[in-house]
This record gives sequence, structure tokens and C-alpha cells, in this order.
Amino acid sequence: MNETTENKINVWKETPVIWGLLVVLATLLGYVYFEGFTKLLDMWEKREEYSFGYLIPFITLFLIWQRKDILEQREFTGSWMGIAVTLAGILLFAIGELTTLYLVVHYSFLFVIFGVALSFLGWKAFKIIFVPLLFLAFMIPLPQFFMQELSQVLQLVSSQIGVWFIRLFDISVYLEGNVIDLGVYKLQVVEACNGLRYLFPLMALSFMMAYFFQDKFWKRAVIFLSSIPITVIMNSFRIGAIGVMVEYWGIGMAEGFLHDFEGWFVFMACMVVVLIEMWLLARIGGEKRPFQEVFGIEFPDDTPEEATIHRRTLPAPFVASGVLIALVAVSLLLMPERVDIKPERKDFYTFPKTIENWTGSTENLTTNILDALKVDDYFLADYTQPDGSAVNLYVAYYASQKKGQSAHSPRTCMPGGGWKMQGISQKRLEGIDVNGVPLIVNRTIIQKGEHRQLVFYWFQERGRIITNEYLVKWFILWDALTMNRTDGALIRLTTYVPPGQDIEVAEQRLHDFAKLAVEQLHDYVPN
Repeated sequence: MNETTENKINVWKETPVIWGLLVVLATLLGYVYFEGFTKLLDMWEKREEYSFGYLIPFITLFLIWQRKDILEQREFTGSWMGIAVTLAGILLFAIGELTTLYLVVHYSFLFVIFGVALSFLGWKAFKIIFVPLLFLAFMIPLPQFFMQELSQVLQLVSSQIGVWFIRLFDISVYLEGNVIDLGVYKLQVVEACNGLRYLFPLMALSFMMAYFFQDKFWKRAVIFLSSIPITVIMNSFRIGAIGVMVEYWGIGMAEGFLHDFEGWFVFMACMVVVLIEMWLLARIGGEKRPFQEVFGIEFPDDTPEEATIHRRTLPAPFVASGVLIALVAVSLLLMPERVDIKPERKDFYTFPKTIENWTGSTENLTTNILDALKVDDYFLADYTQPDGSAVNLYVAYYASQKKGQSAHSPRTCMPGGGWKMQGISQKRLEGIDVNGVPLIVNRTIIQKGEHRQLVFYWFQERGRIITNEYLVKWFILWDALTMNRTDGALIRLTTYVPPGQDIEVAEQRLHDFAKLAVEQLHDYVPN
């Protein structure tokens, strides 16, 4: 009798009422996050590095279904901790809605999904599907400012390794920033060649492969983390191979179908490298199991015929989570739309071309640069004095920085042009205030060969002077909440330092011009 009781298999099944409530909850979430989902789909469509995002929800559902046989043997007790996680997600959603920062809205969705799942399943069952739910994070694009900096770094690293590869073939090549000079041809490692379009899909794929890899945790971690150097190295190899083919067969090797085919080939090669890595890891360690045993996709077992079927009941925490989400949906229905405040300002086409004894000559940015910067207004001009001294003034103005548009930091942009930065420090410009706030700038010297330039730059954000790029992002969020404004500008001053000229002379030149420029900018960059 005792043996029969011990071997008894209990299985829990959802009732039609529970399935109906789950459908209602999914509908409410769809309504609450409709605008966020629309923006996410737009990002997947326009950003190639995240074009795989469409697959992530379906893969997550498959991974959860794969654990169906284990889940149905667990009684769902619910967890009140899930309410706390759901509330955190709702708070993030409120912040994202008030600021219209879609990144915050997207991550709030993950919190809500985790919270609802935890409130329904309870800790023991939630642990079973935690990793599949975590996989959803791969469908959300990283912050745009982080992507900009990462792109610049990857372009430079890929260029350097690519040039090293080209030189292995005894080809004379010169690297200037991210421009590979082959003499007859010049190849620019543009944003599309930074490797991100391989990196994120391969990271998602490696994460899934590590999940299926039934071995020690450190081996799984190696499989996932190795996707980063594998992508960088293989993308650099691709750039180097293009350079070699251009040298021998002409510029056509870097364009059109061949360029796209090389990209596809590199991604497939990355996958092969990861599989070889997994095969090697399976053979490392005391217990050497066959690769087919260590790595494989399993399907759930059918419900045993002799199992005792129980009907699930609704956990109270899950009901509470559903009520919270319903309240959010009602609030959205009744809440008036929040309109951004865009202060009045003058357009830069009216900015004075003559400032005391400085005479300016304006320049225009090319279309591809404007598409990358996404500025609402800008000013770029060289100002010269009668003695020939010159200062370049660049101002990039953004009426709104909520939806990914924000100033590109010179910290990442200047190295792309081949200029090497000799450190960055903060400097207070004595005697210069902006609306009563002392002007503190980032100061750096950039060098290309024998040519040197001194650069001052700062961010002027709604009356604040900021030198830290990440602090700019924080104040965008804070001011969006408290002021309903996110406008701001990057201001950069650059002057050439002739060979033999003392750097203090260039310092004074930028200081003097900054004092005059700041007095003019208050009508163009609102406080």
C-alpha cells in the first residue's frame, strides 16, 4: 500500500477558466504595451543587428513548451514576490510613458512578464522556465548611445585586425582611423561593417546553444561569452579578405552581392566555430560523454496514462497581478496624452557669421552623416582672425532626446577619423558663465601624424553644463519626468596647433573664442 502511494504520479492541468483568464491578461498586456510593441517592431525592421527579434518570442514559447512535462508535475502555488516584481515593472512603465523613452517601456515589459509568471507559478516552478524567459531580453535593442559607442569601438578594432590580415599577404596598406588606404583604393569600415549585425544574433544563438548544452556551468558560460571575440575576429577577417580581393580584383569585390554574401558566409562560419568549440568542451573533463548526449534538443514526454489528474486553482498573487495590470489599462484609457514641451529658439541659419574680429565660414554636413546624427538643427563653421588663427565651432541641437536621438560624443566620433586622443580632462574656463553656471569643458588633444588639435566640448542641457556622457542620459530621464523637456546640445570647439606652437597659446585662443560664442548661443540653445 505504501509502495503504491509513493509511486503515484500526480499531474496538474489548467482549467478552461484559467486559460480564459490568461487570454484576457495577454489581451490587457497587448493593449498596455501596444505602442511599445509597435516601436519594437519598427526597430527590428530598421536595425539589421536586431532583425532576428521576430524569432525570440516564438523560441521562448518553444523552450517553455519543451519543459511542459516537468511543469505539469508541479503544483503552482504562486508567490507574493511576483507582485513586487510586477509593481516594479509597472513603475518602469509609468516612467517610460511619462518620458516616452521606449527603452524603459520595453524593459518594463520584461519585469511584468517575470512578475506575472512568478505570481502564477511560484518559486519552484518559476525556476524551470527562468532561463527561457530570460531569453526574451535578446529581443530588446540596447540603448542607442551605448550602441553608438560600441559601434565606434568595433569599427576601429575590426579595422586594425583587418589591416594586420591584409599585411600577411605583403600588401602595402595604411590605416587612418577606420579608413583602410590601399593606395589605389580606400575602404572605409563604416557602421554597417562594425560586426553588430553578427554579434547580437550570434550572442542570442550561443545563449540558446549553451542552454541546450548539458554540462558544467563554466562550459556553458564559455560558449555564450566566446561569441563576442569570435564575432570580432571573424568580422575582422571579412574586412581583411575584402581588402585583399580589392587589391587583386578591383573595387567591385567590396560592393553589391559579393559584399552581402561575404557577410552571410561570415555569420555561418561563426556558427561553425561555436559548434567546434562545443565539441571540444564536451571532451574536456573527467567524464567524456558523446557530443550527441551532451548537446541535443529534447521534446516533452506525454502525460503518463496512470497519472492522477488534478485541476489547478488560481493562486491569489496571480489574481492580484491581473488586477494591477487591469488598473494600468484603465488608467491609460482615461489619462490624457502628454505633450512634449519644445521651447522657442532661433534657427542656426541666423547665427552670426562675424563675432567681433572673428569671421566665420559655414560648412554643411553630408546626408549620410546627418542620417547618423539625427540632429534637429546644427551649426558648423570655421572662424578666423586677421592673423590667421582659426577655431572650428560645431553645435548639434536636439529638440527631443527621448527616442534614441542624442548627441554623439566626440569621445567616440573623433577616433573614427583617425585622430588619436591623448586623454580627456575637465577644465573650468575662468570668467565664463552660462546662465550663472561656471563653464566646465572636456579638454583633449587629438593627433594624427604630426598634426595636433586642441578640443573643448561640453553638453548644454536645459540650463545645465555637463561633461559626463552618462550623466547626460540620467538628466534626460529626470527632466523628462519633472519638466517634460529633453532638448539639449553638444558644443565643440577645435583649434589647430601648428608644429612648435606652445599649447598654452591654443588654450588661450579657445578660451577667448568660447567667451564670445557662449554669449551668442543663449538664443539658440534654450535654458
